[in-house]
Amino acid sequence: MARVALTWLAEPGNRIVWQLVQAHGAEATLSRLLEGDIPEAALRTAVLTRSGLGDPRRIAEVAMGRARRLGARVVVPSDAEWPTGVESLATLELDIAGRINRDVRPPLCLWVRGTRPLSDAFERSVAIVGARAATPYGMHVTSDLAYGIAEQEWTVVSGGAFGIDAAAHRAALSAGGCTVAVLACGVDRPYPMGNAAMFEQIADSGLLMSEWLPGAEPLRHRFLIRNRVIAAATAGTVVVEAAARSGAVQTMSRVVSLNRHAMVVPGPVTSAMSVGCHELLRRYPQARVVTGVAHVLDEVGRIGEYLSEPARGRDHVRDDLDEESALVLEAVPLRGAVGPEQLAAKAGLGVRTVLRRLSLLEMKGLVVRRDNGIALARGGTGR
Repeated sequence: MARVALTWLAEPGNRIVWQLVQAHGAEATLSRLLEGDIPEAALRTAVLTRSGLGDPRRIAEVAMGRARRLGARVVVPSDAEWPTGVESLATLELDIAGRINRDVRPPLCLWVRGTRPLSDAFERSVAIVGARAATPYGMHVTSDLAYGIAEQEWTVVSGGAFGIDAAAHRAALSAGGCTVAVLACGVDRPYPMGNAAMFEQIADSGLLMSEWLPGAEPLRHRFLIRNRVIAAATAGTVVVEAAARSGAVQTMSRVVSLNRHAMVVPGPVTSAMSVGCHELLRRYPQARVVTGVAHVLDEVGRIGEYLSEPARGRDHVRDDLDEESALVLEAVPLRGAVGPEQLAAKAGLGVRTVLRRLSLLEMKGLVVRRDNGIALARGGTGR
């Protein structure tokens, strides 16, 4: 109850509140704040303003009762299902101005809808984030990635927004996999409303998760606060499409700082929705280009668990030829036939060598012998 009350008094991630809880416990910290013993002016103002709206303990009790009626639960660090990855936020330091980039400490508690334990869902998880105003290219790539990742029994994590987020969640659901929506509002308040049906599906087979009390509004700054949890709780994050100024770009700064796997899908250089992706690749040498499921799993899987083969063209029978045989084959004209002497002259080899290599090429079905000389086999397989 004290952790819930503290989350209501100050926005999640507050550095001072977290430090006080670590040092003195949640109940003692709550009492201290309500008594006005607050070491920072901004936090003091926030606590005074919020506590003027009602007793924080009573508000916490009401919120917990509301959650029980909703079928939601509160998870705290002492619970077995607590996602331990978020604890890495305890040491996160960002060289970026602004309170949102300074107050990035671990959550005090998490609200959850769905029956699956949080720890199980996040044990093998990948975040897929990107633009709300996604292009057909971005939606297609996201759907392929999320479906393939879910098929391999990895959890797909995203933020529940329109565009890339929704495409990732829906593809994971279609694959019969687990998906987690990390919200910037109460778990009982679907935002955006256009995705309400999707959120219900996620609650049935996956998880809805938030740091904010039931009924909390989706304020703009909360999306930025939320992003640190997505970055910390998962093994890696894929950015599919992102504009120059994008929450997905901000998320990646946390991913890199936390030493998680940072992955970026490149896009057309003419697309405004890929500007942020390309800038991430320029800014962070740690970021890896990924173009498919195999690349993502190769990054986040255990060593040797997934091996992504290098891209290559289709195999050709000529690939196995030795150098001399390849020279002889190249000397055979596309049309008509030619004698061994002419082939030898064109290939720069001796006639005896050409005759030996012609036998090999004939066995492979690349050339045929005719009355008037040597010709390529029917169908043009020699080229």
